[in-house]
Amino acid sequence: MHLLLVEDDISLHTTLRRSFERSGMVVDVCKDGAHALQQWQANPPDVVVLDLSLPDMDGLEVLAQGRAAKLDTPVLILTARGTVGDRILGLNSGADDYLSKPFDLDELEARVRALHRRHNNGVRDTPDHDMLRWGHLRCELESGAIYHQQQLLDLTPRESTLLRALMSKAGHAMSKERLFEVVFPGESEVQFEAIEVVVYRLRKKLSDKGVQLVTLRGLGYLLKAEPSHDH
Repeated sequence: MHLLLVEDDISLHTTLRRSFERSGMVVDVCKDGAHALQQWQANPPDVVVLDLSLPDMDGLEVLAQGRAAKLDTPVLILTARGTVGDRILGLNSGADDYLSKPFDLDELEARVRALHRRHNNGVRDTPDHDMLRWGHLRCELESGAIYHQQQLLDLTPRESTLLRALMSKAGHAMSKERLFEVVFPGESEVQFEAIEVVVYRLRKKLSDKGVQLVTLRGLGYLLKAEPSHDH
């Protein structure tokens, strides 16, 4: 799952990002409304987690502009404003859910996953609404299992986490730094170069699967579907 987290509090967005990434999600963080709107349009996420108190514009304005631009991504509002009136205003502005600070991280994650499921159930009538797909690869989001066609891939937990992250942003490069944070969350004792070892091993396992794990100098890594030779 790909999240857009809009939160200007550095301590809070760092905590939330690590928590989400430990659960296998890919998280983009924006610290102001203008950047959030650009990111939302350029690379639409599965769910937006939106703080109302932003430095440049109110979160409700971000939400209103996003809805006006026909962005239908589910939005969960985070705010210290806990009154019923504020909650109603947020929901009337196009929010799908509302959580007051302080909140429990497990509850937040459960609500995010519920929004994602409900949205996909509403817009797709297929059995794979809880899956990621890239080429002949598919990832079951609930279990984390990754298949090539119908065969379960034999991957280590770190390889699975890395591949799931790349599949969430397939076609777009992810920096080595971001992938390190996803694969080794909070593991300060691990050397940065360890991510290259995981990439190397995963690349070998994907070598005959119709998908390339490409290194882009200065940008990071991306998944690239190999051209089909079937006619």
